[in-house]
Amino acid sequence: MCRSASKIKQMRVPLFHVNAFTAGPFTGNPAAVCLLDLWLDDRALRKVAAENNLSATAFLVSFREGYELRWFTPRCEIRLCGHATLAAGFVVLNMLAPTLDAVEFSTRFSGPLTVRKADENLSMDFPALMPVPCVNFPGGLRAALNLRKAPSEILQVNDTYIVVLENENETRNLMPDLASLEQLHPHAVAVTAPGGNDSDFVSRYFAPSYGVPEDPVTGSVHCALAPYWSGRLKKSTLHAKQLSARGGELWCERSGERVLLKGRAVITLEGSLFH
Repeated sequence: MCRSASKIKQMRVPLFHVNAFTAGPFTGNPAAVCLLDLWLDDRALRKVAAENNLSATAFLVSFREGYELRWFTPRCEIRLCGHATLAAGFVVLNMLAPTLDAVEFSTRFSGPLTVRKADENLSMDFPALMPVPCVNFPGGLRAALNLRKAPSEILQVNDTYIVVLENENETRNLMPDLASLEQLHPHAVAVTAPGGNDSDFVSRYFAPSYGVPEDPVTGSVHCALAPYWSGRLKKSTLHAKQLSARGGELWCERSGERVLLKGRAVITLEGSLFH
């Protein structure tokens, strides 16, 4: 499926910085979107992502009627990324092909992902992931999060621990020991709680071993948070906020085995990277 370029001395890579899950600058989760003619080797992709030094860089290669899409943190490739997919969809649907209403991305690990225009938002069709109770979580998890009392629940989905807290303030004021969380590799840690007056639920997300100490807004973890809170709150449509320093929000809808994640995006930079 993928084409490759093995011997390129120097090339000009179109580069966009897009803030996802926000309508303005300085908030949301910034992602880099790089447009490639051919796939570079993985070592080169990691170097470009490290040069961008954002929580995720999306790489696109056009093929047939769509695009191949891969995501890298400053340290490694990841299997699913929500905010960088939203950013990539924003670039395609607003700058490369503004007459399109939707674009389908082919991914290596998560199958086809579609991003559609939805009024002021973009809507992403992602797989639903149902978290399960975690009975073998590390004994140091609570200490690494600096929790004063035991969490309501500890769940797990794939390589992510999900720690359920009692309320929004407890989540907002959390001050984890990032060095200790890094020792949990390959696991990342999400914390979540019921929302206040302006959201259904809130969350934060930490993945220091992947080069992302705290992710500003994490679309992919909502593939699991949305089904969990949908069942707990008996609602199919949910408004979520991520309580990082930058902050961001998204709207989630459970649809069978899929989750629709909706949010806004704004471009903050356009240029070229020379590799």
